[in-house]
Amino acid sequence: MAVKTLRRGAERMQQSINDKVRGGTVNKVCVYWLSGRCTRNPCRFLHSESPTSKPLKQSQYCHSNTWHRSSNNSVKNSSTSHRGGSGTESKIARKTQLTVCHYWLSGNCVRGEKCEDLHSWFCGNGFSMVARLDGHNKAVTGIALPSGSDKLLTGCKDKTMRVWDFNTGQCVNVVNILGEVGSLICEDPWVFVGLTNAVKAWNIQTQAELNLTGPVGQVYAMTAYKGVLFAGTQDGTIVAWKSNSQTNCPELAASMKGHSGGVVSLVVGANSWLYSGSMDHTIRVWDRDTFECIHTLNGHTDVVMSVVCWDSYLLSCSLDGTIKGILALCGIHDAEAKPILLCSCNDNSVRLYDLPSFSERGRLFAKREVRAIQIGTDGHFFTGDATGQLTVWKLDGEASSVSS
Repeated sequence: MAVKTLRRGAERMQQSINDKVRGGTVNKVCVYWLSGRCTRNPCRFLHSESPTSKPLKQSQYCHSNTWHRSSNNSVKNSSTSHRGGSGTESKIARKTQLTVCHYWLSGNCVRGEKCEDLHSWFCGNGFSMVARLDGHNKAVTGIALPSGSDKLLTGCKDKTMRVWDFNTGQCVNVVNILGEVGSLICEDPWVFVGLTNAVKAWNIQTQAELNLTGPVGQVYAMTAYKGVLFAGTQDGTIVAWKSNSQTNCPELAASMKGHSGGVVSLVVGANSWLYSGSMDHTIRVWDRDTFECIHTLNGHTDVVMSVVCWDSYLLSCSLDGTIKGILALCGIHDAEAKPILLCSCNDNSVRLYDLPSFSERGRLFAKREVRAIQIGTDGHFFTGDATGQLTVWKLDGEASSVSS
């Protein structure tokens, strides 16, 4: 009797397995199929979103470079842009509109139009991607455009500075530098490259080359204003050089101390004050003429990654997750002179916000976090990510910089 019972149990188990293989498991969806990586045929799990689901038509679901929008320019409710109106499908709709497919980024998504995430480098309206420039193989840390030139300069942790032809997108020169580039700016006629324990300077007009000494550790940030170059360093000091009117060369003017952590962001406001963001979680305000600290702004609980001036406001971002772990800020005006704030987030996206409402206009996506953002001319702007990818973008119409 016991043998017969065991035999019947084994037969029922085998029958259950056979039924699952032939007909699929009713209540469980294959997680490998969802990510586009299932290679089993037949598979014992569902290859559909529900037991009754049907393939979506192109008109119901598609990938595009813009959000799904209704005639009143607002994002459509999932009940109208996707099948049904359940809470689960609403979540899928929101995810589809705002999340880029990581498998597509790496070039191996096999789901195509059935994928629930974006197959696009951006989503939103009023801007487009112009080009992707390859060459660097580590994080891009600085982007600069010399005034009156058709060249674009990029500095990278791969110890090179590349010169790009702005019209063709071709790299026309690679300058090998003895050290990782921490920052890069142009202040005509000079190009300044922040290195470890030094700033390297090139004069575009005379081809003169200088090494500016004074910094201790990596130079993370630089800014220039009315003949004065400021460099934020790893030891928390801000080093200042003034241009000598006779020699037209920068000379050491001051070492501004106060921060207890590295200075990673610098900006000069319309009031001529210098603002510095630091790893010590503070922002210091400096008198640009006397080089004295006049205020210390507290509030962040992690590294102050970037500061930008807009009208009478100072905007700052931090790794403390105040917005979403912001890595960099930059400002630009659109063709209607409306200010837009660009925020690089640690989820590998750059978000565009209209000011002063902070309503989101769109998102740019990258394989890794974007550390460098630079505003160009005629509505162009540039982003460089941690893989070395440089991307050229353009707003509709002409634009100008927001930051002072």
